[in-house]
Amino acid sequence: MRMFFGIIVGIILTIGAAYVSDSIRNTSGAEGSFDRPFVNWDVVNHNIKTLSATLQEKWASLTGHAKDN
Repeated sequence: MRMFFGIIVGIILTIGAAYVSDSIRNTSGAEGSFDRPFVNWDVVNHNIKTLSATLQEKWASLTGHAKDN
């Protein structure tokens, strides 16, 4: 149980560190004069929303609460 808890905490710390690093990065200036962010957070947000919608649909179909079209 401790191992799984450690894995979850490690994942959260890794994502948090990437977010903090990207948020304090200076992105102003001429094109190419700044470092690119580690993560494209717009893409991450879209993927999480897509995953969430898919999981909700699958859960609804498993529990019999799916909407009939």
